Amino acid sequence: MSYQITLRSSAERESLINSAIAASRQTREFYDFRSQRTELPFVRLPENALVYRMENFRTFIDQKEYVRRENKPAGFFGTGQETESVQQLQHEILAKLSRKGVADSVVPIINVLKTDKQREPLLISFRGVVVNGNRRLAGMRELLFEDPQTFGVFSHVDCLVLPQDATPDEIVDIEAALQAKPETRLDYDWIGECQLIARLLETHKNIETVALRLDRKEAEIKNYLAALTEANLYLRDWAKAEGEYSRVVDAFQLFKDLPSNVEGKSASLAEASRAIAWSLFDKRSDLKERLYAFNVTFGAKAADVLDRVANNLNMPLQEKAKPADDGSFDVDFESDGKDYEPLIQALKNPKTKEEATETLLDVCRGILETERELKGGNSALKAVTQINARLKDVDIGASDPNTHAAIEKQLLEILSRTTGLRTILQKLRGPDIG
Repeated sequence: MSYQITLRSSAERESLINSAIAASRQTREFYDFRSQRTELPFVRLPENALVYRMENFRTFIDQKEYVRRENKPAGFFGTGQETESVQQLQHEILAKLSRKGVADSVVPIINVLKTDKQREPLLISFRGVVVNGNRRLAGMRELLFEDPQTFGVFSHVDCLVLPQDATPDEIVDIEAALQAKPETRLDYDWIGECQLIARLLETHKNIETVALRLDRKEAEIKNYLAALTEANLYLRDWAKAEGEYSRVVDAFQLFKDLPSNVEGKSASLAEASRAIAWSLFDKRSDLKERLYAFNVTFGAKAADVLDRVANNLNMPLQEKAKPADDGSFDVDFESDGKDYEPLIQALKNPKTKEEATETLLDVCRGILETERELKGGNSALKAVTQINARLKDVDIGASDPNTHAAIEKQLLEILSRTTGLRTILQKLRGPDIG
């Protein structure tokens, strides 16, 4: 059992707040409304005179998860701000967050409230919608419910009241201003940050202004938006879990790195590079090291990785056909490179995914190890030693006759490569001295 919302009407809340302002006549300085110093009314209100704001970037993921899980309309929370049951759902999300530390060194808000009580006033609209301090309000309500005697002080809450003409866009600007200050920066996850950026773009229409509002570099804003685009692609096209941002909330580094790792590649290679990254992300618990270390496998070495995986799976990669020239343009069309679609499908298809992914992991680990050993100059010897050891384990007699033709083809390629490598080695060693 937790605190239960009892919703007062908007008109009743407005009347109560106006009466409190008239009775208090106190003000506090506030510098983040319309980018200027403003004297805002300071009042103490019953906690049940306040409602949670639903356009909350901190609770965005939890709201999306609920909407998807319960098959609710996309605007369920936004249109339900004046609905008691939706306010109750928002309370439960916020109460959970109030008990959660942001990091190992950050004390949960509810613990701070237990010891220090309310240190800063909440910021509210003239109708009692909480603009800043939703999580603190949830924590205070929970403590009041759990122990009314000890925490009776939370029956009333200190608030600053915004003017009646404050618009929804200006309220988002206030949030951006708070996010820009190191001392008041809000502890969003990166998805929440992206939603705030996207919301600011709706209002201000250009990245330069958004960067200025958030006191960030334009490149940083672009990186966030590009990362969100990559995350959306993964959720929609690969995981088939569109909108389930909880799956990617801890993977900002991967989705931030992906755009630069596919930049400049053909469409086919870029898509296949993403398939490598997404497959690695899905199997990250098996990698035994940080996913970041594998960037080279879906970046500079992606084509090499794909060739090796296709070869190991006996799945020859064909060149993509050049566009047909109908004679209407005098253009020399370039080939788009290899067609990686069959390999991408092998990594996606439930029937082939396990084998293809395990093969991919083996190849990526090998590539990574080779990259590390290049600095020491021992990679060639180790690779040849490993190949020799693998060949010793081959039992042709036990093989399926249907595979003999493919085996013969692979052996001929090995023979050709071996001959070529020996020729290079002999040139490097020079003539033998007797």
